[in-house]
Amino acid sequence: MPTVHGAFTGRPPLVTFPAYGCGMREAFHDQLDSIFQDLAEICGEVEAAVRNATAALLEGDAEGAEAVIAADAKIDRARERVEDTAFSLLSLQQPVAGDLRVVVSALRMVTELERMGDLSVHVAKIARLRVPEIAVPEEARPTIARMGAVAEDMVRRVAAIILERDVAAAIEVGRDDEEMDQLRRSSFTQLLSDNWQYGVEAAVDIALLGRYYERIADHAVSVANRVVFVVTGQFPVAVEQ
Repeated sequence: MPTVHGAFTGRPPLVTFPAYGCGMREAFHDQLDSIFQDLAEICGEVEAAVRNATAALLEGDAEGAEAVIAADAKIDRARERVEDTAFSLLSLQQPVAGDLRVVVSALRMVTELERMGDLSVHVAKIARLRVPEIAVPEEARPTIARMGAVAEDMVRRVAAIILERDVAAAIEVGRDDEEMDQLRRSSFTQLLSDNWQYGVEAAVDIALLGRYYERIADHAVSVANRVVFVVTGQFPVAVEQ
């Protein structure tokens, strides 16, 4: 069972594993560390996808949208590599207790990250569909732009949380998700207002975009919560299983 130092102190916890006195076990833990490095790198790809999809959406940039859609294959391949490594560890090393918790959590996290990439593609597809027009009406631009910025920031922070096993920062991401929820409520208020003058098509686009950004944030929180679980053995809040 790993020993945790510094959990809930605001400092990145140090997770140490028991000494097995075996080079094979040392290699096993090196592979565990490499999985988390890969997860953080996937976060970087997702962060770029969110940023570029939002830019394409707000600028009516068809080429930018196409680039986001094409780049999703890289995230998919990275997910497959993480899964292959994790399954190999499960079959060859037969990890128990804390080690097993780490491997299973990594599998859950990489799935969440892939879904975040897919949601960015959905945003890009709305942008591409409306070219040469811009999908987001002027009145809704500040809200959608802020949603994109919040989602991008949450993904960026999750990458650091994964690398540093930072429990305090992970819990803070969960608390900050409330801003995204407020933004989505605000977008619905705009859509239902008597002053909405952009038609049904634009309303559907805005409703979908709000859902996509909200789900990106939800997945970011879920990944952060799983880092807490890796370090402490407990979830700070309920997450989707």
